Amino acid sequence: MKAKPDTLGPRLDKPAPDIRLYLLHGPDEAGAAELAQRLARAMGPEAERIEFEGSGLKARPGALADEAASLSLFGGARYIRVNAMGEESLEAVTLLLSAERAGNPVVALAPSVKGTGKLVKLVSAVSNAYECACYVPDAQAAGRLATALARDHGLRLSHEAAERLAVASGGDRAILAREIEKLALFLDAAPDQPRDAGLPALDAIGADLGEAEMFGAIAAIVGGDAATAGAEVAALEAGGNHSVPLLRMTVRKLLSLAEMRAEIDAGGRPADVIERHRVFFREKQPTMDALRRWSAPQLARAIDRLRQTERATMSGASAGDVLTANVAVAAARSVRR
Repeated sequence: MKAKPDTLGPRLDKPAPDIRLYLLHGPDEAGAAELAQRLARAMGPEAERIEFEGSGLKARPGALADEAASLSLFGGARYIRVNAMGEESLEAVTLLLSAERAGNPVVALAPSVKGTGKLVKLVSAVSNAYECACYVPDAQAAGRLATALARDHGLRLSHEAAERLAVASGGDRAILAREIEKLALFLDAAPDQPRDAGLPALDAIGADLGEAEMFGAIAAIVGGDAATAGAEVAALEAGGNHSVPLLRMTVRKLLSLAEMRAEIDAGGRPADVIERHRVFFREKQPTMDALRRWSAPQLARAIDRLRQTERATMSGASAGDVLTANVAVAAARSVRR
């Protein structure tokens, strides 16, 4: 079955026992991760969590259905999360949805899966699973999202405050959520104790959205400006450890470009593709320029290198800032070549 993020959220808060899979696809990885977290909260803090990587399911397609049908070692709640699921998991999902029984829900994050792919078509055609496309919201939708998230925390955002948060975050749901949580704490707001929040409150907490500082580095990488990319990364690292957030945000940007690039290569008009993906209005021209600049193979190589660098950085045995600077400069240079 097909669902939208705003309608799927409540279903994840109270998962139905007959739903076996929640497939979250599309370039908004932060939005998908937040939806997946709602299932985790619904299952409870004591729930056992089993994790798979999508690439691992190709060699063991039956493992997903087996885990979905297995009982928890401690007799409690249990759920499964699949990271980076792709079309290679089609057989695993088919086995899961057709299995005789499955008592543990599966949530799968599939940022590279296309809405027209076989995996999405399979899930949308059955009654025991949901597929949900996650896209970074445009300006108007981001403003509505900011208002809705604020309402959940007992905040009544002014129109100006909602607009500032939407623009500064670039429509990133995770960034919006964090800033709104800070604002609610500052104003001592709660659903049963609502507070008004306008521009003065944002100024008071210094809501400059630190993640927005990374947009310059990302723009330089995507724009093929190696010198600026290196300088931006160095400045970020001088102000604190931004390696992993920067790598993740850059990958998300490139994944979005890769999906659009694929549609253009298949015959789509660039302007139509950008509109269909609801690109944030300030990003439409830079996105058009990037789509002219990057080829599908270049995007695939850059995404792979960035993800490898993130894993190396998180290992704790490497100089994350040096690796990040190197991969950022290399990615920018590759597109210039």
